[in-house]
Amino acid sequence: MKKTLFSLMLMLVMGAGVTFGQEKKFSLYGVGFYNLENLFDTCHDEGHNDYQYLPDGQNRWSGLKYTHKLRNMARVLSEMGTDKLPGIGCAVIGVSEVENAKCMEDLCNQEPLKKRGYKFVHIEGPDYRGVDCALIYNPRLFQVRDVKLVPYVYILEKDSARNTRGFLTVSGTLAGEHVVVIVNHLPSRAAESFYREEGGRQIRIVKDSLVKADPEVKIFVMGDMNDDPQDKSMAVSLGAKQKMKDVEIGGLWNPWWDVLANGNGTLMYDGRWNLFDQIIMSQTLLDQKKKKDYSTLKYFSHQIFSRDYMFQKEGKYKGNPLRTHAGGAWLDGYSDHLPTVVYVVKEVK
Repeated sequence: MKKTLFSLMLMLVMGAGVTFGQEKKFSLYGVGFYNLENLFDTCHDEGHNDYQYLPDGQNRWSGLKYTHKLRNMARVLSEMGTDKLPGIGCAVIGVSEVENAKCMEDLCNQEPLKKRGYKFVHIEGPDYRGVDCALIYNPRLFQVRDVKLVPYVYILEKDSARNTRGFLTVSGTLAGEHVVVIVNHLPSRAAESFYREEGGRQIRIVKDSLVKADPEVKIFVMGDMNDDPQDKSMAVSLGAKQKMKDVEIGGLWNPWWDVLANGNGTLMYDGRWNLFDQIIMSQTLLDQKKKKDYSTLKYFSHQIFSRDYMFQKEGKYKGNPLRTHAGGAWLDGYSDHLPTVVYVVKEVK
C-alpha cells in the first residue's frame, strides 16, 4: 500500500497523465481563484463609477499602466497550478474585480495565456463600480455547457435601489464529468456582516438547486468572500464545514480553516493575515472514507499560490502582497490578494 501511494504521489507531482511502471495512470487538474484588484481599462463605462481609473482620474490610469497591469496579471495566472502541473497550469480560474469583457479579452491575449489557448466567460453585472466576476478556462481541459449570472438580491427595503456583484455560475465538463463553478465577490467589509451572511445563504440556494438537478454534480464555490472561513457567512449561512468527515451528502467542505489557523492568508490588514479568497468543494469531490477511489474526480490538495515577486520587499508594508497602487503611488504591482488553487485527480481508464 505504501509503494502504491508513493507511486501515485510521484505521478501527480510530475504532471497530468503520467504512468509509473505497472501502476495506474492518473490525471491531475488545477482549479484556481484570483482577485485581480481593479482590472480597469482606460475608457469610461456609462453608468458606472469608474472615474478613478480614467486618464484624468485619481489614479491617472493610462495606457501604459493598463498594459503593465495586464502583463502582471497574466504572469500570475499563467503560473498558477504549475507547482504540480508544470507547463499546464490550471484548467479553470475564477477571477474578480474585472471591469468588462474587453479587459478579459485583452488579458487572455497576453502571450503566456494566449499560448495555452485560454478562453473566458463573462456576463456584465449591475455593480455600481462596474467590477464583475469572470472565469478563465482552458478549452482542452474544460468545456463550457451553460453560463448564467444569478443576481445578489437585497432583501431589506432600504437596499432596494442598490446593486452588487451576482453569482457567476458556469456549468461544464471536466475529465468527462459534470462540474459547476460558482464565482463570487461578496459585499465588502464596509458593509455589515449581515450582507455577506445573506450572500452565503443565496449561494447555498444556488448550490442546492444544482444538487437537486444532478446529485452527482461536482461543485466549486469560489471567490473573494470578504470573510474568513470561520465567519458566519461561510460557516453558517453557506454551511461550509471545517472537517471533511462532517460534510453531509449535498454539503460543502472548506479546506482553508486550518490554513488560516496556521498563520497563512491571502491578504493582510494591519499586520494580520485574512483568508478571504476561498475555493470550497461539494461532498461529491471528497474521499471521506479514504478509499483512495479515484474513478471519479476527487480532491487531492490545495495551496495559496505565491512567488517572491508578488510581495513588497521593503518599507512599512514589507511582506504584504505588492499592489498596483498604494498611498497614491503607482507600484506597478499585482494585487492586494494572493490566489488560491485546489487540485483534483481522476484515474485514467
